[in-house]
Amino acid sequence: MANNSTNGEHQTTTKPPPLPSPLRFSKFFQSNMRILVTGGAGFIGSHLVDRLMENEKNEVIVVDNYFTGSKDNLKKWIGHPRFELIRHDVTETLLVEVDRIYHLACPASPIFYKYNPVKTIKTNVIGTLNMLGLAKRVGARILLTSTSEVYGDPLVHPQPESYWGNVNPIGVRSCYDEGKRVAETLMFDYHRQHGIEIRIARIFNTYGPRMNIDDGRVVSNFIAQALRDEPLTVQNPGTQTRSFCYVSDLVDGLIRLMEGEHTGPINLGNPGEFTMLELAETVKELINPEVEIKRVENTPDDPRQRKPDITKAKELLGWEPKIKLREGLPLMEEDFRLRLGANKKK
Repeated sequence: MANNSTNGEHQTTTKPPPLPSPLRFSKFFQSNMRILVTGGAGFIGSHLVDRLMENEKNEVIVVDNYFTGSKDNLKKWIGHPRFELIRHDVTETLLVEVDRIYHLACPASPIFYKYNPVKTIKTNVIGTLNMLGLAKRVGARILLTSTSEVYGDPLVHPQPESYWGNVNPIGVRSCYDEGKRVAETLMFDYHRQHGIEIRIARIFNTYGPRMNIDDGRVVSNFIAQALRDEPLTVQNPGTQTRSFCYVSDLVDGLIRLMEGEHTGPINLGNPGEFTMLELAETVKELINPEVEIKRVENTPDDPRQRKPDITKAKELLGWEPKIKLREGLPLMEEDFRLRLGANKKK
């Protein structure tokens, strides 16, 4: 049984976890591990699928409604005998037999989640309920990708898992922030009431190839602007900070959390902290030294500081990010150049 939450030490599990398929205990038949990835056609989801498919003992089922994901991200696996892709919206029930559920489905960029806030909160609440119902029925272990947004505009820096956050419940970003907070609540309620094996990752800013080019997130914005010879738009005051984790590091953390013994929540992110101006200067230096940096108005409820305290991840998972920002940005630039058809200047 997994250890209790890092966020409340006195929780007890009232029931043992439901048993998985009898195949797991068969003496004569060693079945593959069947893994469901919701949102698997998205940026992080597709990188996770790549890593899971490398293990020949894994069968991977991806469900995605393609609101922000793309089949292109999975094209190398389509037709593979251990891979299955289903067009499905997690707000509808899903009947499959699996051993592990990585629940990533949800728009994660402000442009997308503000476009349809009601759909976003439904995905977080009804989608998570559906996945927990599935986990209960088949005895699967389920991992929720939560977010650093649960800390809101933090009054504690850096943010440990024990911090309860400073969130506006009625702002334009609340569909995402509060949606993920409710999703975490549901995970723990199912864990305590039904004995479901849960894992919760709180993901901080992540970047890398396959990000949506115009998704409104700062790294993809700056790289796309630099490649298009457009000014890099830094939102005022420019001193707000973020921490950027390269996607392969993050995927490693998710798998370690899923296969480890701890429920979480556990912060996964890179504690290297950069102001938005520092990030813009780095992108300018590495990608397009001729581009100018321009200040623009800020968006509402934009957190001033973001930096994970990853002590728990280090201690409990033996995980910390390895790839530095200056190593990761050129890898992402290469992917964006291909997709934008932007040739390198001589």
